[in-house]
Amino acid sequence: MRTVIVIAGPTAIGKTALSIQLAQHFNTSIVSADSRQCYREMNIGTAKPDAAELAAVTHYFINSHSIHDNINAADYEQLALAYLDHIFTTTDVAIVCGGTGLYIKALCEGIDVMPDADKTVEAAIKRQFEVNGLAWLQQELQAKDPVFFEQAEQQNPVRLIRALSFFETHQRSITDFKTQTAKERPFRVIKIALDMPRELLYTRINHRVDLMMEAGLLQEIETLYPFRMLKNLQTVGYSEFYEAGAFPLTAARIAEAVDKVKQHTRNYAKRQLTWFRKDQAFAWFAPDDFNGVLDYIHTKN
Repeated sequence: MRTVIVIAGPTAIGKTALSIQLAQHFNTSIVSADSRQCYREMNIGTAKPDAAELAAVTHYFINSHSIHDNINAADYEQLALAYLDHIFTTTDVAIVCGGTGLYIKALCEGIDVMPDADKTVEAAIKRQFEVNGLAWLQQELQAKDPVFFEQAEQQNPVRLIRALSFFETHQRSITDFKTQTAKERPFRVIKIALDMPRELLYTRINHRVDLMMEAGLLQEIETLYPFRMLKNLQTVGYSEFYEAGAFPLTAARIAEAVDKVKQHTRNYAKRQLTWFRKDQAFAWFAPDDFNGVLDYIHTKN
């Protein structure tokens, strides 16, 4: 039977390493379920698999698009299904690895079609955001659509603007339009999620941000500065530096931005854990428990 093994969990926990082990064990490929690693221009700040990891196993949806492309969950659903079709021509097992819960849900269950928001309303909210900043946008959405806000990427203004525009247009939360009806898939899904003690995870996140800075994150961000208003760059790890002021940044501004990246990444990891824990189909493991994961997969056969 064709089988998709999903490896999910919070950022920096070790999903890539485990997925490569599994892909090598099953002699198969990996489909990324990360909403940022697909963009060629964003390398250091997205913590992509390194050259050796990419060479060890074939990866799909890594470096496949440009920051000028607007990929959403509905697009990902179709792309990932096509990637899986290709993988299944040579093997009955495929690995899906990533921390973008909505993308994983779109692949496994399908994505709901939403009515459009009023473009005039959206434009007005964008103008207010440009004047009043992210804090204003967060407060507005939290007051009007607290259900969505709690599960949202709260540092991502593009998604917050979309949700607020949707609410202002329809006077209903975007979450009200989720049908909860899963589509039939021509494969079965085994869901694995990774976890570790919270303080250890946060230490790993902080350390990884420091390593990113040593690897040249600031230079990457400065190179992309002309495109900073693109949706795909308004995300954790990049927006904190763009919000710090005009480049070149002072040492104090850089240090402040780094602290914010660490904080926002920790916040994001917490929301990722909350998202995946809501799905009872996930079995939870430590990231270094390869044998435990393998045993669990075999029990599903």
